Amino acid sequence: MKTPASGFYRNPVKFRMPTSENLVPIRLDIEIDGQRYKDAFTWNPTDPDSEVVLFAKRTVKDLKLPPAFVTQIAQSIQSQLADFRSYEGQDMYAGEKIIPIKLDLRVNHTLVKDQFLWDLNNFESDPEEFARIFCKDMAIEDPEVGPAIAFAIREQLYEIAIQSVVSARESRLSKKGRRGAEYAPVSKGGAVAVDLVKLFGPKSSVVRKRKEWDVYEPIVDLLSNEEVDALEAKEERNFR
Repeated sequence: MKTPASGFYRNPVKFRMPTSENLVPIRLDIEIDGQRYKDAFTWNPTDPDSEVVLFAKRTVKDLKLPPAFVTQIAQSIQSQLADFRSYEGQDMYAGEKIIPIKLDLRVNHTLVKDQFLWDLNNFESDPEEFARIFCKDMAIEDPEVGPAIAFAIREQLYEIAIQSVVSARESRLSKKGRRGAEYAPVSKGGAVAVDLVKLFGPKSSVVRKRKEWDVYEPIVDLLSNEEVDALEAKEERNFR
């Protein structure tokens, strides 16, 4: 009997974020009576639910929002936490170990675009540390950019983790024809996935394909006030 190539298949893990800290990406976009509140942050799913209401009240008070925002903020956070918790306890099926992560975001006047590969099976990876190094290497001074990059990575990893739960369900329902996949995880490019932990250590989950360095070189632009105003006007029109 053959031995699976990846330890993941010998010891399946239960659903969680594939990072060192099991944090839920929370995104809020709420409008009440012409006032709009947008935010994105992470939340520890083990924190008591009472913290959600306290957070909502603090936010409304600090930002001087109408009291009606308290209920909307709390309900949105609780709903997203409930979605996350609905997957807890279920098996994750990794399939492909190396997955593409794309960054295309604007934070204030800074525009960031990048693409790289991430090791989904490295549960010691740290998006926040990656974002700090990225900002340092790219000489990004705005302190809000790093957290936005880390959040974008976590949001994509969360979606992929959900997909891995669905794959696990499907594999249990239909085992025929899946045995081959259990022994050789395949990447998007058709090659056998690389074990990044062995190559670069437990916290280095990012790799760029050498042949794609010129294509996927990180892009960081500083926008003018006029460019920011135009983008914000466009975003507002799309929201309406």
